[in-house]
Amino acid sequence: MSRLSAEWTKFRTVPGWLRGTVIAALMILVFPATGLGGGPPEHASPIPIGPDGGPVSAAYYFVHRTLTGDGQITVPVGFDGPAAPWAKAGLIVSAGPEPGARYAAVMATGGHGVRMQYDYVHDRAVGPAGLRWLRLTRAGDTVTGEASADGTRWTPAGSVRLPGLPATVRAGLFVACPPKVDGLGTAVDAATATFGPPGLTGGWAAGDWTGEQVGAGTATMGGYPRGVTGGFTPVGDGFTVTGAGDLAPATRNDIAVAASAADLLFGTFPALIVLVVVGTLMITTEYRYGIIRTSLSADPRRIRGLAAKAAVLASVTFTTSLAAAAVALPLWLRLVRGLGIYVFPAAPGTLLRAAAGTAAMLAITAVLALAVGTILRRSATAVTTVVAATVLPHLLARTPFLPAPLAGWLTTYTPAAALAVQQTLTRYPQVDSVYTPAAGYYPLSPGAGLAVLAAYTVLALAVAAVLLRRRDA
Repeated sequence: MSRLSAEWTKFRTVPGWLRGTVIAALMILVFPATGLGGGPPEHASPIPIGPDGGPVSAAYYFVHRTLTGDGQITVPVGFDGPAAPWAKAGLIVSAGPEPGARYAAVMATGGHGVRMQYDYVHDRAVGPAGLRWLRLTRAGDTVTGEASADGTRWTPAGSVRLPGLPATVRAGLFVACPPKVDGLGTAVDAATATFGPPGLTGGWAAGDWTGEQVGAGTATMGGYPRGVTGGFTPVGDGFTVTGAGDLAPATRNDIAVAASAADLLFGTFPALIVLVVVGTLMITTEYRYGIIRTSLSADPRRIRGLAAKAAVLASVTFTTSLAAAAVALPLWLRLVRGLGIYVFPAAPGTLLRAAAGTAAMLAITAVLALAVGTILRRSATAVTTVVAATVLPHLLARTPFLPAPLAGWLTTYTPAAALAVQQTLTRYPQVDSVYTPAAGYYPLSPGAGLAVLAAYTVLALAVAAVLLRRRDA
């Protein structure tokens, strides 16, 4: 305990060290202001919000009739030519005409077999692409999907309950095709499918089928490729339908002007540089002025001294950084929303993890700098080494123009993997998009990313301990 007390006294009596941790905390708190613009465009398109409160893509071409009460629709379906892997053609029951309304659908896809999906975020694999007959049954507020290869033997796709489903709904055929990933961006796409004669039972309205593009003009509707329009054409007793858009959770790439909570922690990067300097100087200053001899004379157990320095540095850094992040997140979230900028929702537990994870990342990085300073014993060399190993990969990984494989490598195998602790966006397996660190998506989980940084730090501390024991002061 005496060595810890001595190191704490030393830390707080050196103005630059304590001041550095305070400056780093202020950077976390204040730095988001540098990235704020004038808010969204004057005529921003509305963002559809799904039943769970998150943004969704809710656009598709819909050929429908009204269904009152219970009913069933059965139809054969197939794509006309090659289709994108997540192009969708199938049957849907929608709770309302507005984008973001509850729905349940069974569908064939271009490359992922038959699926049962509902309320945008829920996806269930049903069977292979050979199941080309689809059936959807409504009974009260429960919708059941089935698929078949021959229209005789049926494979259950699942039943879902849609709370609040009105007595009269719109139901029928739909086609959607999300934008395709094109390099570091996306390009609009469309798909065409042919439906056989729909078999109807139950309370279907008489009359002709009606076709419309759902979700036109919404922020998450990418549009159609040049020269292609959505529509349907009767073919015998069936239809050919061309559609674009998607029924799925919205990703960062789907909304032109949006932010995530992690964007408001951008002050982490300048704070990281300051704390690297503090962590390095905490040991290299002693070597430079010969104070290390006094420290070792007072307690010749050198490893214990290094451990005490690391404990004091980590504790102070974690405490000040956590306080700054805990204040910065709710403060800036409120201010950004007040500017009219859409912010992807994040649960309170997720925000708490992002704040605590940011503080842990900064504390561990400061200890890494202490270890490297112990190894190299020269301030400039040690600071340059740690900045090159930690801050530089962080900044490169967040560069929008960096190739996705390289960004993924940097955030998997370098200390920049710890950035994953700030992730507040969800990557959905049923949505192809640009999932890169620049967009707020990381290849590792928050815990795994922090573990990579911790492993580098433990290794550096082990090397520092060996050298400290063997070398002369």
